Amino acid sequence: MTHPVDVHVGKRVRHRRWLIGMTQQQLAERVGIKFQQIQKYETGANRISASRLWDISDALDVPVSFFFEGLQETPADESVDADSAVPADLLGDKEALDLVRSYYAIPENQRRRLFELARVLSDVA
Repeated sequence: MTHPVDVHVGKRVRHRRWLIGMTQQQLAERVGIKFQQIQKYETGANRISASRLWDISDALDVPVSFFFEGLQETPADESVDADSAVPADLLGDKEALDLVRSYYAIPENQRRRLFELARVLSDVA
């Protein structure tokens, strides 16, 4: 049976890899392993050793602590944040990740305008 921490760390690997537009194959090559192993890490089927996590954090350009963020903040049995309609596992939502990637692809001055528009729209909803 998979441990919840292994699943959480694997999800964080997948989300970071996806956000920067890196494939499993590319990450595997940077770390020196096969892409199938990355698949197993990302699902939590295999645990990531400390040294391998160090290599992955270097390849994904994040500190090792990144993979543990949100671990205690998200109760395992809650799927929605109590204060809003935002899913507790926001990074697990493909649509949300697509939106974030698209947002950061927009030039900064236009991105700021879009952010303000979204804020106004959410206030009136």
